[in-house]
Amino acid sequence: MEDHGRRVYDSILGLLSGPDNPTPLVRLNRVTPFEHTRVYGKLEWYNPFGAVKDRVAANLVADGEARRTVQADQKLVEPTSGNTGMALAMIANARGYSLTTPLSSEIPLEKRTMLRFFGADVMELDDTLCPAPGAPEGAIAKAMEIAERPDFHMLNQYANEANPEAHYKTTGPEIWRQTEGRVTHFVSGLGTCGTITGTGRYLKEQRAGVQVLGVHPSEGHDIPGVRSLRQLQQTKLFFPDEYDGLVEVDNGEAFDLCLRLNREESITAGPSSAMALAGAFRLVPDEPGNVAVVIFCDSAFKYASSVVKHLPGLVAQEAQQAKTAAPRSPLLDTMVENVRGNADLTVDVEKAHAELQNGRPFVLDVRPREQFREAHVPGAVNLPLAELGSGDADRSVLPEDRNAPILSVCQRGNASLSGLLFLKSLGYRNVRSITGGTLAWREKGFATESEGTP
Repeated sequence: MEDHGRRVYDSILGLLSGPDNPTPLVRLNRVTPFEHTRVYGKLEWYNPFGAVKDRVAANLVADGEARRTVQADQKLVEPTSGNTGMALAMIANARGYSLTTPLSSEIPLEKRTMLRFFGADVMELDDTLCPAPGAPEGAIAKAMEIAERPDFHMLNQYANEANPEAHYKTTGPEIWRQTEGRVTHFVSGLGTCGTITGTGRYLKEQRAGVQVLGVHPSEGHDIPGVRSLRQLQQTKLFFPDEYDGLVEVDNGEAFDLCLRLNREESITAGPSSAMALAGAFRLVPDEPGNVAVVIFCDSAFKYASSVVKHLPGLVAQEAQQAKTAAPRSPLLDTMVENVRGNADLTVDVEKAHAELQNGRPFVLDVRPREQFREAHVPGAVNLPLAELGSGDADRSVLPEDRNAPILSVCQRGNASLSGLLFLKSLGYRNVRSITGGTLAWREKGFATESEGTP
């Protein structure tokens, strides 16, 4: 039974979107800068496997089955930046196929983990964030190599016309019907370009004046699922002559707007969706009667490891400190514990304060720079633990005299012990760690300096 009205289906594949079962179109009310133009986000995570690529994966498989290149117990291989792979994995599960997915190790951990969870054989490679067609050691090259085996078949979302055809048959008709033919601008982020190409072709057939607009990231971007202009030149489904405008959006603008969408509109859109919206704000004029539809290709939930790199304050201080700390080993932990109770290698804050009053020791603060700037022991020099051993930094900061008295300090007196051991390994003979660190120092009421103070 397939009943969209009552939402009753014989299998999960019945939830795949189409003109009779469209993904939602939601008007934006708070983040938009427009007075007249109405902007709608098309929420593609309402597809059964969570992204716009569900449409493509379903049509790639259906097309393969119709051509009999995909048959019973088929082994599929597909390079992916995540969403196509996840959709293919689930459709393969439903249809009795298997899936191998070569991909970049730069793809967010959440996606790589869930691909394995869904049952895909994941091959992590040293490739760009989105698979690069020209990379001889990249995901696309690896997939093509595997596809040469007689028992494998590559659907090839990057060149297969079944990709834009999926959007010509579903996304375009949905938008036309949902806006009652009033859509004036269609905006999409650019990855394989199946969405903009297929949807744009359908909409322009309905009314030639509909503006089809593409948004791409800057070179060296960190936005999963989309391609820079240079990368787009390598794709076979990128047809700029069919589009009415292109614009570039950088990391900062995309991630900042992503945060606003979630907090101000309560729309759980991911960074590539926000990138597309930022482009729409630049390309679409603010005029009465304009109706812009922007593809929001998936939700933010897959991108926690990406957003924390671009949006400060989302990670607890302790977790961030651990992230920036130098790698640890059991041997180092044992050495640190042995040092901790050694009176010759540690000094309490009161004695350290007294020594500093006499102007004797060199103070090395091994905390992350953000903590150092907030408050530090007067006269201390900052060289984060993660940067110790970098050669030039060590020579420019540390005393030349290996007999010089040095106090190592951190937040609580733990990382400073590792700093002490490193300095000892360089031949410094008079090094001690301040027990309790800057927290104990401040608890005693001793003065500190912060960034900007003399």
